[in-house]
Amino acid sequence: MTAVHYVLIGLALLVVVGIAIALVLGRRGEPKPPRPRPGIDYAPGVGDDDTVPRDTPRRPIEEAVDSSVLGGTATIDDPSVAELEAVWEVEVPEPAAGRFVRLRRRLARSQNALGRGLLSLLSRDTIDQDTWDQIEETLLTADLGVQATTELMDRLRTRVRAEVPHHAEAARALLREELIGLVDPHLDRSLRTARHGGPAVVLVVGVNGTGKTTTTGKLGRLLVADGRAVVLGAADTFRAAAAEQLQTWGDRVGAAVVRGPEGGDPAAVAYDAVRIGTEAEVDTVVIDTAGRLHTKVGLMDELGKVKRVIEKQGPVDEVLLVLDATTGQNGLNQARVFAEVVDVTGIVLTKLDGTAKGGIVVAVQRELGVPVKLVGLGEGPDDLAPFSADEFVDALLAD
Repeated sequence: MTAVHYVLIGLALLVVVGIAIALVLGRRGEPKPPRPRPGIDYAPGVGDDDTVPRDTPRRPIEEAVDSSVLGGTATIDDPSVAELEAVWEVEVPEPAAGRFVRLRRRLARSQNALGRGLLSLLSRDTIDQDTWDQIEETLLTADLGVQATTELMDRLRTRVRAEVPHHAEAARALLREELIGLVDPHLDRSLRTARHGGPAVVLVVGVNGTGKTTTTGKLGRLLVADGRAVVLGAADTFRAAAAEQLQTWGDRVGAAVVRGPEGGDPAAVAYDAVRIGTEAEVDTVVIDTAGRLHTKVGLMDELGKVKRVIEKQGPVDEVLLVLDATTGQNGLNQARVFAEVVDVTGIVLTKLDGTAKGGIVVAVQRELGVPVKLVGLGEGPDDLAPFSADEFVDALLAD
């Protein structure tokens, strides 16, 4: 082969390389339409092996997650988000305002044993000792608790002697006033989810089976409906389906989801979720934790560690304890132990529509000294509602 041939081959290769470079640069210069970020894969962020203290940040978030996706959008050229080729359909959740009113009928249907039972007893022409015994039994059966039942019984006896209701409307008015007083409409039930220099951080805790991951997803929808930008942290790394479940919730409303490897360090995921939320300047970071049995001391200690790791970056604004409204006294036992490990700021009662034991609202508030802030009233995606004392009692006493 002559020198001329080598020159021609060299020129051809240069042309091919030049064309390839031009195509790559041209593709990167094309504007990409913004689209929801369905998830952010986790890379280690907080000591996740035995050689580094587990409460110590091990590498910066910039190495764990491509900074180009922090704002909720991504370009196809990002290898870490190649899965975004699909167009994601984003739902518009129902606003928080009015949810509880809409669900009132459903709640009323499930609470007849408490509300209607008491109304029937108090409306009798003669309220004798046998009737009072039945009233007391109804209250205790409804999980109101011994102390609250005793207080309500004393107040009802005093008022009935003075007012003698004798008919349904008078009994309803009397009972409504007393029940609202027990539920306490003056408690601050607001959720601290507004941005304040950094994102508000909400930690969702509870035992397995209470609907904790579902509640986290529904809370994300609730916040998005109110105009919040949200990051969800899938820190339940021990239940295989938990991260996928939360990912689905995030996808539906366009909220980013920070995930970890199965069996990985929950504190690492929580730490990264807050870092990502901070850099993305979102309003709220909601972190789902592993369902912990309140009798497992090690797991409860780990929950405390998750909170400590988050607090390296800023305060935890809300710790919401998810309780199954149907579990009664067992739910109260769970609440006591969780309150000893983390400072619970509010209660989420799930499955409230499936029980006639509405007294659990009063019992758990008295046990922890914190308000019920949210209630789950169904299986639908928008069936998580801010709690209202007045609306709750009206539902108990609805016809």
